[in-house]
Amino acid sequence: MNDMIFGIHPVLEAIQSGKQIDKIFIQNGLQGENIKNIKIAISKIDLRINYVPLEKLNRITRKNHQGVIAFLSAVELNSVESVVPHLFEQGKSPFLLILDRVTDVRNFGALVRTAECAGADAVIIGNVSNAPVNSDAMKTSAGALNHMTICKEENLPRTIDFLQQSGIKVFAATEKTDNLVYSQEMQKPLAIVMGSEENGISQEILKRCDARIKLPLFGKTESLNVSVACGAILYEVVRQNSDL
Repeated sequence: MNDMIFGIHPVLEAIQSGKQIDKIFIQNGLQGENIKNIKIAISKIDLRINYVPLEKLNRITRKNHQGVIAFLSAVELNSVESVVPHLFEQGKSPFLLILDRVTDVRNFGALVRTAECAGADAVIIGNVSNAPVNSDAMKTSAGALNHMTICKEENLPRTIDFLQQSGIKVFAATEKTDNLVYSQEMQKPLAIVMGSEENGISQEILKRCDARIKLPLFGKTESLNVSVACGAILYEVVRQNSDL
């Protein structure tokens, strides 16, 4: 698996050489000078450490991982605070997609593909409970990851606060509303939040959003796949912001 680096020294060298690390797993309770050095290096790149039991690491690889496994990002990862001002400076009206706890890599790839096709400027994900930005995501995005700005943030609620302070409205796609997407004015600049199929959008994020929207469902199935729902919502934004 070419996205994965394991072993204390290889992981430390990858971090120090500036490679884009998507996720890092360290065995619970692991101590030592080298582990301390890894933690110091990670603190400089604002990456959260996932402390996990040895059994989980052994399920990922049976090779000599020494209690440390890192996964490389398939693309460059950015920060919202650098991307959004740049979009405004270019004269753009930002159109953003925020993914809260979307963990399935195939859904993530499909969501990025849809966002890129709909003309979104960036996809924003959290540091934890998100799908890996790896070669599998690249494949399922049909290469769209190469053309989409990906922002990875430590704290999504705080990120939403920043977007709103920047004049960007944030809409949450959720079943917990009576507001149909077609009845809402969704003029850019704006961001759409999509949550996981299992847990939806977290309460902390929901309460921060400017409005909640949903798609109508006429069949007996309770919900749409998140990537399908996202496509319908993003293209309603496209419709409202164009002369099509």
